Amino acid sequence: MEDSSLTDEKLMAAYVAGDGRAFEELFARLAPRLHRFFQRSFRTEATADDLLQTTFLKLHKARDSYKPDLRVAPWAFAIAARVRLDEFRRRKRLAEDGDEEALARADEAAATQARDEGGIDGDTADAVRRAVDALPESQRVVIHLNRFEGMTFAEIARVLGTTEGAIKLRAFRAYGALRQTLAPLAPSQAVTS
Repeated sequence: MEDSSLTDEKLMAAYVAGDGRAFEELFARLAPRLHRFFQRSFRTEATADDLLQTTFLKLHKARDSYKPDLRVAPWAFAIAARVRLDEFRRRKRLAEDGDEEALARADEAAATQARDEGGIDGDTADAVRRAVDALPESQRVVIHLNRFEGMTFAEIARVLGTTEGAIKLRAFRAYGALRQTLAPLAPSQAVTS
């Protein structure tokens, strides 16, 4: 079934209908993206591997609830976002009913401290990576889904189970923090007379 002309949505429909090869192709397309999503959040290959496996188990169990009028990637990322949140709840000892907003509040203080303590040195790519890594996870995930996965803010809100306004605010804060942190790297704007 390795037909690149098949959309993810057609592959998902075939998978729901019982086509194992469709699942293999869908896995090949989605797994690297979901793995990067987890790796950006947890920064370890082993954790990303474990959470990817959990995500696909949940995706398999939920396949009959997939609505064909939805794009597959945001649906799969919504499942992954819940898996990610469960892992953060466990690690940060948040209440079981803690949502993305609780995670954002718990994470913001630590990220602010890390950003205040870190300086910019080394080459630009490393500085940008460090600046993004210093963002609170709730902001970093928005940057990842928007910039790297091409999702709209409305899609990200559905994936993370929050409002579009909350997502826009996180993006605004993230880009503001990045501009502030990375300002020393910007070429000086000397005024000449």
